[in-house]
Amino acid sequence: MRTVAAGQFGTGWGWLIFDNDASSLCVTSTGDADNPLTAAQVPLLTIDVWEHAYYLDYQNEREKHLEAVIAHLLNWEFAAENFENRAVKRRATA
Repeated sequence: MRTVAAGQFGTGWGWLIFDNDASSLCVTSTGDADNPLTAAQVPLLTIDVWEHAYYLDYQNEREKHLEAVIAHLLNWEFAAENFENRAVKRRATA
C-alpha cells in the first residue's frame, strides 16, 4: 500500500479495496477527490496523500508520513471486519 500511495502524483489517496468485478483485494490510488466507490469497489482502508495531511509534520517527505500512518494509524482489524462482511454478503447473494 505504501508503494502505491507514494507513487500517487500530486494530490490523492492510497486505498486497500475489494474489487467487486475481480472478486479480489487490490491496492490502488486515486487522484484529487476521486474514490473507489465510483468503480464498483469497496474501500477497506485509505491513506491521505494530499500535502496538507503531512506537511507540518514531515514537510516534503511523503514516505515518512506513509511509514507512520501504516505503522501506527491504520486499523487493520476494521479492514478485516469490512472485508469479511463483504465476503458474507457476496456468498449470500450468490
